Amino acid sequence: SCVHPDRPEPLDLHLGMFLPTLLNQATPEQMERFFTPAWNLRIIGTYAQTEMGHGTHLRGLETTATFDPSTQEFVLHSPTISSIKWWPGGLGKTSNHAIVLAQLHTQGRCHGLHAFIVPIRDMDTHVPLPGVVVGDIGPKFGFSEVDNGFLKLEHVRIPLDNMLMKFAKVEPDGTYVKPPSAKLTYGMVFIRSMIVGQSALALAKSCTIAIRYSAVRHQSELRPGEPEPQILNYQTQQHKLFPVLAAAYAFTFVGQYMKDTYRRISGDIHAGDYSQLPELHALSAGLKAFTTWAANAAIEVCRMSCGGHGYSRSSALPDIYVEFTPTCTYEGENTVMMLQTASRYLVKSYRQASVGQRLQGSVSYLSEAAAQRLRPRPVSGGAAPLSTQDLLSLVHLYQRRAASLVELAAKSIQQELQRGRSQEEAWNHSSIDLVRASDAHCHFVVVKLFVDKLEQVDDAAVKAVLSTLALLYALKGLADNSGDFLQAGLLTVPQATRVSARIKELLEELRPDAVALVDAFDLNDRKLNSVLGRYDGNVYEHLYEWARQSPLNATEVHESFHKYLKPLRSRL
Repeated sequence: SCVHPDRPEPLDLHLGMFLPTLLNQATPEQMERFFTPAWNLRIIGTYAQTEMGHGTHLRGLETTATFDPSTQEFVLHSPTISSIKWWPGGLGKTSNHAIVLAQLHTQGRCHGLHAFIVPIRDMDTHVPLPGVVVGDIGPKFGFSEVDNGFLKLEHVRIPLDNMLMKFAKVEPDGTYVKPPSAKLTYGMVFIRSMIVGQSALALAKSCTIAIRYSAVRHQSELRPGEPEPQILNYQTQQHKLFPVLAAAYAFTFVGQYMKDTYRRISGDIHAGDYSQLPELHALSAGLKAFTTWAANAAIEVCRMSCGGHGYSRSSALPDIYVEFTPTCTYEGENTVMMLQTASRYLVKSYRQASVGQRLQGSVSYLSEAAAQRLRPRPVSGGAAPLSTQDLLSLVHLYQRRAASLVELAAKSIQQELQRGRSQEEAWNHSSIDLVRASDAHCHFVVVKLFVDKLEQVDDAAVKAVLSTLALLYALKGLADNSGDFLQAGLLTVPQATRVSARIKELLEELRPDAVALVDAFDLNDRKLNSVLGRYDGNVYEHLYEWARQSPLNATEVHESFHKYLKPLRSRL
């Protein structure tokens, strides 16, 4: 096949959003009517949520779906230029149906955002249906293979039972039956959970390429007169790449956890238990933002660590970057995701813990922090002893840092309210603190999950090297965020100095296993599609061959020489 695996394709939203949304929100009758033909690719669908003027702020979406009881139909309409659906993959040319998110109006009232299945093209001719204006949005930073599209609906009518009604319903007389949880109508949680795994894969690919190439590339001199060493032997190169390697393993385990958690809580929801849904929303939003921000920056670190050859598309690193970087904005812009995690979950949980409620899940540490605040503190104070060998002590440090920053954000909001600001103004004037709190909470969750994973490893040698990686990930994060730990009194300046020294030791310890650790991701040459990251290490021979295959080398320049270059030379 000429299509490279893992490259974006026009059917990605059909498989990744259209089918899962039907599975989660369609009635049995709708499953038979829509899912079966969609599974067999007779119906090709997309997920049309984002509009030209609104994306992450779902309540601001303007597309309307108004129920007409006289005809038992919904009328879908784009009332403004900013309400045109914008960005859905596969919409521009490929799809014949779309799940459209629209504001539901019935009996003179708006009931918020709901999902509707809208036919957009004729099933036989593929011509847009009456009232449907659809097309491609044009060239983008990447994703050239995907026909991201626009959709303008001009009073398009669909049957009553084209509204996804597993949870929310509209009766034939127009009566609205609300869902047990408003969040059940949103289809983003699944994708956000999966994006954490995408972050891990992007990091695994990038550090595999960069570390393999760093073992092949020889440059400069460590000792005069000796052969040029592998650049992977330079401490600065290790300091760039080994933390990325550690993060790749950390995010792999977090991705597995999110997948398992989504399945578990989805099962609870289908059984009628919605108690864990807030936790799933908060984790999927926060970890999606945390991992994509970290991975996006790390891909560029890997590219830069490959020197000039990293700029060539032969390295695959430029393509990995342009294909991954949209994750920082799609399925929820990252800053907004962090704010949602903080204001809707962390601050609320903090307030519950402050009045003695016992919290569960990832925020249970806030109950412990609240209990500690009520106990008398020793007069001497000071940071607790830090053992850089003890991973559990580092998990505890990250937990206390998160609790400290959540408390700081909550107090900031309270102080702003006491100054007479409205709730909305207080939130906005505390938003920097809220993002910091979310970031710290997610960082704690990642470190904890990495350390928890070690308990499941039986092989002593594997556990030893993974423990070294976990220690590097935790200490590098501590060093990069030392201001938070120092400010909270969790770290002293001498301890920070020891952390930096220990990181250097860990880099040296990991050097013999670095190539084996990236090989363990089991990314074959076809999946990597990188000359620099080849498994056999024959980089230069294949780099030369890759250049020779360039389309510009398929023809000579005789005609253009005589037409352009020769006259230019004669004028000079």
